[in-house]
Amino acid sequence: MPATYIPARGCLGAGAAGLVAARELQREGHSVVVYEKGDQVGGTWVYTPEVELDLLGADPNRATVHSSVYKSLRINFPREMMGFQHYPFVSQKDGSGDPRRFPGHDEALFYLQNFAKEFHINELVRFHTEVLNVNMLENNKWKVKSRKQDGVIVAEEEEIFDAVVVCNGHYTEPLVAEIPGISSWPGKQIHSHNYRVPKPFQDQIVILIGNKASGFDIKREIAKVAEEVHVADRSVADDTYEKQAEYDNMWHHSMIERANEDRTVVFRNGKVISADVIIHCTDYKYYFPFLADVIKDGIVTVDDNRIHPLYKHIPQKALPFPLSEYQSRWIAGVLSNRIELPSEEEMMEDIKAFYSELEASGKPKRHTHYMSDSFYEYMDFLAAQCGFPGMEKWRKEMEYATMKNVIARPGRYRDEWDDDHLIEEAHKDFIKYISLCK
Repeated sequence: MPATYIPARGCLGAGAAGLVAARELQREGHSVVVYEKGDQVGGTWVYTPEVELDLLGADPNRATVHSSVYKSLRINFPREMMGFQHYPFVSQKDGSGDPRRFPGHDEALFYLQNFAKEFHINELVRFHTEVLNVNMLENNKWKVKSRKQDGVIVAEEEEIFDAVVVCNGHYTEPLVAEIPGISSWPGKQIHSHNYRVPKPFQDQIVILIGNKASGFDIKREIAKVAEEVHVADRSVADDTYEKQAEYDNMWHHSMIERANEDRTVVFRNGKVISADVIIHCTDYKYYFPFLADVIKDGIVTVDDNRIHPLYKHIPQKALPFPLSEYQSRWIAGVLSNRIELPSEEEMMEDIKAFYSELEASGKPKRHTHYMSDSFYEYMDFLAAQCGFPGMEKWRKEMEYATMKNVIARPGRYRDEWDDDHLIEEAHKDFIKYISLCK
């Protein structure tokens, strides 16, 4: 059966990025189809107690669980910062939900569900529909092969779109630390993708690799039940060995040097720990199985987490909801021909120049899309391209205040803060931007 041509834009995924992409494409007058493998919107914010049988996520053929959310997860920035510009992340007027300023994952999901209802995005979503393959055609159209499964009924379909926006998320394919001797180490290993609750680590000696957002939370939760927790941190000096404040059973180490067959683990600081479990809180891989043909043809490559060629680095680590909103607004404008891109040659030169800057600064290839140091500059670029105001001053100041608070109150920063004046500024701006974005 020939593929059906649809003069529309296809969005792959109905998480935060897919929802706001659909909204911004709609605002530009595009017809939109959203594919979603699950049965509801929300993406990684749809919590499930299920974990994968392969706790490290090493088997590419394993049955995957999309979400990486653990049961106790709370957002790590204030809800004012996390929300879209034109749809503020406020607590519910009727008192339902989680009213805290740093709410749990259920509230984030509720926010996205309300966003989808408000702008009728649900009507665009094809639930229970998995994208199997996306291929570029000679006429610059895109063929999308999908499979719909509803109960026991399975149907495959091919459709042709003018453009495809990839919004499949990147918190599903675990990236684990490379440790000499780890293949012969007899203890249990798990990636934070498959962490849900601390109970399985009761009375155990745990080594946790990584000290970013998930590691920061998980180590504190596990320390309440484990015998000992040892945190291995790649970003600190090799001689680092510190007892963690407020904990009698947690230590901060430099990175692991090697693992041994007798269950011991040797850190670069010389300390040797006999451990029961190693938890890898070590990030994720960009993974696009549905782009296999495109990658095979060399149109797109993924090398050590560098996606090439990618002009202006659409994926990056930053505030996820506002970032997706700005990027979606830009993409929608480009697809409407309202925003003009440079020539292909100019864009490739821009990419090559950026790679050269990374190499000169000593940043590894895997950090190509980590642009936290230039996040606000990047967001202001996107805003200027779209003809919208840049990131608000209060949002920038609130991030600084939050990071300062994390240092001062690492275990309490979500419940104690000193930036109420910025909350007032945020509420004033919300009113302004809601009218601007209608």
